[in-house]
Amino acid sequence: MEARYYRLFGDILENLASFSAVPQVILQRMKECSDRAAIFLASDTPTRARSMIWHNLSASREGLSQMHSIVRGQIGSIRAASLPPRVGSQFQNLSVLLFLLTCLPPSGASQCTGIASTPHAAADCAAHAVPMSTVAQLDAAHTYSLAELIDLAESNNPQTRIAWERARQSAEELGVAKSSYYPVLAGQAAFADQRFILPFPKPLAPRGYVMVETPAVVPEVTLDYLIFDFGKREAKVDAATAEKLAAGAHFIQANQDVAFRVASAYYQLLTQQERLAAAEATLRTAQTTTDAAEFELRNGRSTLPDVLNARAETSQAVFDRESADGDEKIARVTLTEAVGVEPSPNITIDAAGSAPLPSDLAASIDALIDRAISDRPDLAAQAAEIRAADDAVRAARAAYRPQILLQGSAAQTSLWPTADYGQLGNASEPTWSAALAIQWRIFDGGERKNEVAKAESKKRGAQDELREKRDQATREVWTAYIGFRTALRKQQAAVALLESANASYSASLDAYKYGVKNLVDVVTAERQLAQARLSSVSARSQLFLEAVDLEFVTGNLLRTGPPATTTSSPSTPAVPITSPPEAPVPSPLTPPTSTQPQDGR
Repeated sequence: MEARYYRLFGDILENLASFSAVPQVILQRMKECSDRAAIFLASDTPTRARSMIWHNLSASREGLSQMHSIVRGQIGSIRAASLPPRVGSQFQNLSVLLFLLTCLPPSGASQCTGIASTPHAAADCAAHAVPMSTVAQLDAAHTYSLAELIDLAESNNPQTRIAWERARQSAEELGVAKSSYYPVLAGQAAFADQRFILPFPKPLAPRGYVMVETPAVVPEVTLDYLIFDFGKREAKVDAATAEKLAAGAHFIQANQDVAFRVASAYYQLLTQQERLAAAEATLRTAQTTTDAAEFELRNGRSTLPDVLNARAETSQAVFDRESADGDEKIARVTLTEAVGVEPSPNITIDAAGSAPLPSDLAASIDALIDRAISDRPDLAAQAAEIRAADDAVRAARAAYRPQILLQGSAAQTSLWPTADYGQLGNASEPTWSAALAIQWRIFDGGERKNEVAKAESKKRGAQDELREKRDQATREVWTAYIGFRTALRKQQAAVALLESANASYSASLDAYKYGVKNLVDVVTAERQLAQARLSSVSARSQLFLEAVDLEFVTGNLLRTGPPATTTSSPSTPAVPITSPPEAPVPSPLTPPTSTQPQDGR
């Protein structure tokens, strides 16, 4: 029984695979779902199959309303007689239909961005799919990862939707260009009444003329067909095809731009969160220093100015903490704006404190430059623009050649003429005309010459722009390459700096407890520790940003190519979650070394 269902679904998928317009991602998803459908439909419990169907229906997003037309036609051709009557023919028919519908992925921006890694695929997907009409809302209770935010941004950000519509417009322009290969068939119906003078000799007409009035009804069909134009239509179609590929490349570039903005805002938010943690750790450190100074004051080993100085450092730490908290909330708003939803601080992200840090480059600078030249969508778009400009030159030059046209018309002409002298008969007869014409423009005041010159100028401009973009891509790769290596060394130096500053502060505080150092040394070490924490946070965030920037400038962002960097073991948070040294506790075993302070001094 189960094997029979597998054969049925296999026949359906083979029919679908014969159509080139069906994306492979749809076929793969339908195959996976049909395997589950065959198992459940062959079971003895229709309730299990029914529950599975409605589970898939609830999991699909807009799969019913945005179903591919070819799939819809194939599903409609299924007959109930081809299914065994185990669970009822009506339920089997409905089961097959609903399972195939729920296998379909949603048609929208996220689908195109998922499968469109080349300009041709992006242009084709944008031409056939329809973007989602609603904007997704963020769930304040959900913790979003970077991948989830990028996926939301590709579907919701206005920049990707604008690029989507432009790619769709370019596809429609290609359809307009191809339509010139077909004849133009038009129909019209004329209802006319004409009064005119018809000259006649006087022996036949007393006045030498006859006044004739002719009411007429003429339904007509006309045909205009351009048979040959020496390559002008072909050049226009090639130019429109190149423009379509350029629009597809721009669509990929728009998605990469949005993904880079989201990734930058994501890591900026992580930076602000870690700075907030560093500010809180600095506040705890300052409070520890204040507690130590107040304890030493009570034991007569410190002065009131020292305590006031320590309290001032604590107040400064409170101020820095509040500033960091405000910057963190602003970073949340910036991230939601980059995603394309309503800007709001109500978003929770995965802190990614254990994410592996980039450790080294996976390719040389020459390999990275070669990858950027071959993979960057903006360069691919500009190369397509050059091809379009070259085709425009061909079309402009073809205007110097003649055109061969076929023209024809067929009508049913009905006339009811009347004359003031004599008698005329009515007529209702079919009429037609046909002509094969050669049209050749001889003189046009220099219009064709100027069109050719303009097209050649656009071609040269596009070539110069491509050279400029290649130089810009090379510069950006070098900048990202140097920036990543610098960020890597800064991260290593920041780790050592944080360890040294932490040890320096601990040693200074211990020495202050024993009276070896004064409070100024402790406050100096405290400031160095706070600066080291901020440097560690900044270096870690900068390393992630430089790694993303390197993928972006080489055109590998959102693609499946090998990464430009390698990663090490999971990293540790930039600010260690440890408590600062505690203030000394009075002990009866410690004899006082000085008298108690008097009068607050």
